[in-house]
Amino acid sequence: MSVAMDPQVPSYRDQRRPPPWRDVRVLRIVLQVAFLIAVGLLLWYLLGTLRTNLRNSGLPTGFDYLDQPHGTDIRDSDFNPAQPVLDALIVGFLNTIRVAVVGIALATLVGLVVGVARLSTNWLVRKAAAAYVETLRNIPVLVILLFLYTAVVLRFPPISGAFEALGAVIFSNRGLVVPWAEGGPNVGAYLAVLGFALVAAVAIGFWRTRRFDATGQPHHRFLYGVVVLLVFGVLGYLALGRPFAISLPTLDGRVSRGGISLGPEYAALLIALVIYTASHIAEIVRGSILAVPKGQTEAANAIALTGLQRLRYVVLPQAMRVMVPPLGNQYLNLTKNSSLAVFVGYFELTRLTGQVIANGNPAPQSISLLMLAYLALSLSIAAVTNLVNRSLRLETR
Repeated sequence: MSVAMDPQVPSYRDQRRPPPWRDVRVLRIVLQVAFLIAVGLLLWYLLGTLRTNLRNSGLPTGFDYLDQPHGTDIRDSDFNPAQPVLDALIVGFLNTIRVAVVGIALATLVGLVVGVARLSTNWLVRKAAAAYVETLRNIPVLVILLFLYTAVVLRFPPISGAFEALGAVIFSNRGLVVPWAEGGPNVGAYLAVLGFALVAAVAIGFWRTRRFDATGQPHHRFLYGVVVLLVFGVLGYLALGRPFAISLPTLDGRVSRGGISLGPEYAALLIALVIYTASHIAEIVRGSILAVPKGQTEAANAIALTGLQRLRYVVLPQAMRVMVPPLGNQYLNLTKNSSLAVFVGYFELTRLTGQVIANGNPAPQSISLLMLAYLALSLSIAAVTNLVNRSLRLETR
């Protein structure tokens, strides 16, 4: 027996769907679109006001000044004063990247060691790590930077009495000179070979990981990856006719030749950012390790793992899931704190932007470029951090 549907009775779909002015999904989209329109109108108004004020003040409203000669030298670089302002800003941007990349790597290493040391069973090691953390994380990074620059780095011996270590490193109040690689005509091809080798090493690492998941046999992915890099590196170096050579620094009177010079300003800035950021990273590491359930450590002890094995194979892989997001925040802080280099005279992006403005160029455009540069760096670090965090995420079914 069938029951005829009354055409005037609304369907189940129509009964469940509220009218648009009460639908949460529709209201959410409308409010977001309205917010974007309001922000766009505000930015348009502010930009119009800025352009009007610049015209009334007789200042340029465009970016043509970027093609004008910069007019001044940039220390510790091959920059020519006749080069345009844009090239000077690029040099500052690269100097900022150099501080950020090296600083992030060193701060992570130091913070990891100190964070693990804070949980050591050795009383002296534990208290020394705690003193390091509690002292440095409670002092402003600018104070640490000024102290290191004026009381430490500038107190190195003069170049005439520079200290040489192992015939490869020169310490003086002019900075640090270390060995460096000088590229030849085939260095570009060699870098391409190394890039291919890196991709191959990563692919082999994934393959060994899947094999381990399928068979339970030891993966040794790190060993396989290192072997691939070494084989490609050595073969590429020989096949391309030694595309680069190591330049060792030598001291000739009051002049150092060869190698690469790291000026006192760069050294002070890098050390200050590393030891300050590492004190915060150490607390992140300590808290992340303590967040791992105690039963995991007891299980590792039960199967007779050593302390290093327990940390490497059991504790740290699980702690990384807690550790990565706050680590990303510290990386962002280190990158933005590099702007404090203006207080010691290191020519990174912020200092060069100030120099460009002091040379009579428009400030609003220069500051806008500075903001965009830091925004690009911050978004890049955040993107990498999110990718790592996503790779560590547990799959739920």
